[in-house]
Amino acid sequence: MKVNTATATRPRRCHPLRPEMDHASERAQMVHVQLRGRGIRDEAVLGALAHLPRHQFIPPENRDLAYRDGPVGIGAGQTISQPYVVALMTEALDIEPGLKVLEVGTGCGYQAAVLAVLEARVHSIEIRPRLSACAATTLSGLGIENVTLHHGDGYDGLSAEAPFDRIIVTAAPERIPSELPEQLKDGGRMLIPVGPRRRQKLLLVQREGGQFRTTELLDVLFVPLTRDAI
Repeated sequence: MKVNTATATRPRRCHPLRPEMDHASERAQMVHVQLRGRGIRDEAVLGALAHLPRHQFIPPENRDLAYRDGPVGIGAGQTISQPYVVALMTEALDIEPGLKVLEVGTGCGYQAAVLAVLEARVHSIEIRPRLSACAATTLSGLGIENVTLHHGDGYDGLSAEAPFDRIIVTAAPERIPSELPEQLKDGGRMLIPVGPRRRQKLLLVQREGGQFRTTELLDVLFVPLTRDAI
């Protein structure tokens, strides 16, 4: 996995992976009840979530909550999203192998890993250095290679790597940052939660012939997209 120098050092609070604890039956139940049971139909997306050890992305003190139907704390006031929301957003992105994807908000690295399993070329940016470093450790330990991590402020995207086929934002700004849609290729799409706490909408933004079309998908609750260095 390519990791920028700011995230290359393993921090003290990252814990070793425990491959002997596979939790395959819990993942299968999660996929059957939480995903298929709620209308997720993309077999590649279902397969990615069935394959990835979600618990490995979560601090040990919260790993017993890894496969529950809800978000889970990962430290620094952040969460790993509910499995259904991860699947829904990934399905709505319509990932094909080789697409170049920007993720704003690496967090623990789980969403980036899902995209990587679907054979996207992922650039993921995280403002919190400890989270970025832990994500690098986890992704590397799982042998995931097609993710490039960046430490920094992703509010205005990643212009040095633009344009992107897809953009996914995993924290909520109060409005769509103006630079993000401009970093989409024509025919590209972006998933982003927008709004103040308790009143957020998940939006699908599609770029078509230089024009942008926005569709509301559902009400959501994400942590705010911060611009403060942590």
